[in-house]
Amino acid sequence: MQPYFLPYIGYFQLMQAVDTFVLYDNIKYTKKGWINRNRFLRNGKDAVFSVPLRSASDSLDIRDRQVAADFDREKLLNQFLGAYRNAPFFTQTFKLIEQVVHHENTNLFGYLCHSIRLTCEYLGIVVDFRTSSNVNIDHALKGQDKVLAMCTALDASTYVNPPGGIGLYSSKAFRERNIELRFIRPQVCEYSQFDHEFVPWLSIVDVMMFNSVDAIRTRILPRFELVQG
Repeated sequence: MQPYFLPYIGYFQLMQAVDTFVLYDNIKYTKKGWINRNRFLRNGKDAVFSVPLRSASDSLDIRDRQVAADFDREKLLNQFLGAYRNAPFFTQTFKLIEQVVHHENTNLFGYLCHSIRLTCEYLGIVVDFRTSSNVNIDHALKGQDKVLAMCTALDASTYVNPPGGIGLYSSKAFRERNIELRFIRPQVCEYSQFDHEFVPWLSIVDVMMFNSVDAIRTRILPRFELVQG
């Protein structure tokens, strides 16, 4: 998977479902994707927060992008403060967010990896993280061929992918490599967001602000199913 900044619960459910999680660093940065931005709850509606990046060529890989020198970390923290200061688990969650936002690594991949690892530690998710460029494969491969090579190099018996990959991968191609292809389907798990109508699939920040770690681990993280590819 690409690394994302404080992604939605489904990303962490995917990590919960696997033994090894490969983070792509040598893949093109997607300008209009969710790599350095996500959504949070503000006044009952979803709003976007982001980490600004230094201007660079659109052809660069994620590992070659840098956080903007003028990134105002306090401004971003104040956005979370204004949105969630009255949330039931604000104090402990905000301490985590401060550690994430104030991380000094200006390399985008390093900055995002740090945020993902810290959040996993907070939620008690144990997974073996790998960086794609460190896996011994032909990195000129693309799409399914690259995924298959990665699985083979890591001696994987099962490959789990988000539902968006259903139309991208051939179960036959995986079976020929003795690899089971499965897809994760996160299920909506509603929780109270102040007195507003529930807005699903926001950043993990929203989940942590309104739910204890124990509730996340026992009630929300397990709310997914794995289906055969």
